[in-house]
Amino acid sequence: MKITAQIKAPIRAEMELFEQKFLSSMASKVALLNRITYYIVNRKGKQMRPMFVFLVAKMVSGGRIEERTYRGASVIELIHTATLVHDDVVDDSNKRRGFFSINALWKNKIAVLVGDYLLSKGLLLSIDNGDFDLLRIISVAVREMSEGELLQIEKARRLDITEEVYYEIIRQKTATLIAACCAMGAASVVLEEAETIEKMRLFGEYIGMAFQIKDDLFDYTDGAIGKPTGIDIKEQKMTLPLIYTLNTCTAEEKKWLINSVKNHNKDKKRVREVIAFVKAHKGLDYASKRMRDYQQKALALLTDFPASDYKDALTLMVNYVIEREI
Repeated sequence: MKITAQIKAPIRAEMELFEQKFLSSMASKVALLNRITYYIVNRKGKQMRPMFVFLVAKMVSGGRIEERTYRGASVIELIHTATLVHDDVVDDSNKRRGFFSINALWKNKIAVLVGDYLLSKGLLLSIDNGDFDLLRIISVAVREMSEGELLQIEKARRLDITEEVYYEIIRQKTATLIAACCAMGAASVVLEEAETIEKMRLFGEYIGMAFQIKDDLFDYTDGAIGKPTGIDIKEQKMTLPLIYTLNTCTAEEKKWLINSVKNHNKDKKRVREVIAFVKAHKGLDYASKRMRDYQQKALALLTDFPASDYKDALTLMVNYVIEREI
């Protein structure tokens, strides 16, 4: 059994019902919109985010979920999908997960409007049902994701990101949405237990941090395609292995590295040299260690909860995040 199927096993029925509710939550009177949203639903990925919502809800409540849990998962997925549609426009990207992006098929103007529509549907789903606590959780996440993207753009121009700034960027850009999923799952079933909700928010944040560092490592390690990609270097993205190396090499080596990333990032030979240099200076070892630190911090937050299939699935999820091959 695939590991994702194992993780999903304790919540299979809930995930099937969620898919129906999610599709209906996007419904519109405009035929074009319905055609596009149908396309979005049929090219879904692993659905990790709603899985976090349901697994956390069931673990903290002893197996119970509410109608609010389904709404929370739908809000997360609506708003996450809206950000992806807008990201593809910003990045001028024609493909996502092997499928054509919305902007590739229907052009930028329609893609931006579809993203806005999904965002408003998510907000209204919470407002119409009085889920103001859930709306607050997702609104904070959207604000932080925007800030994280802008902080990265601001810092990338100068290639002088410190490790602390890097952690803040990935916390906002990546980890905040997974944190929102876990907080949302807990809040949907234990309304009054602020401590539990915060513990689950932190759990999601740690997983998100580990997830992003794993993504950084893919750029330097031989993965599914059999060789390092160097895509982050080509895009002048400051990732943890590179930041660590810049902070630990000599001034002369640092000058060469920055020059390589800034001015020679399209030169395949030079990119390979940068990858080899980062590896030789233990940049990958350091990033792997930090990733495992976050993994252990996440797992430690589960220890107080009683044994259950949901807790086991969340433990599997944490381990999957850092052991995945793609």
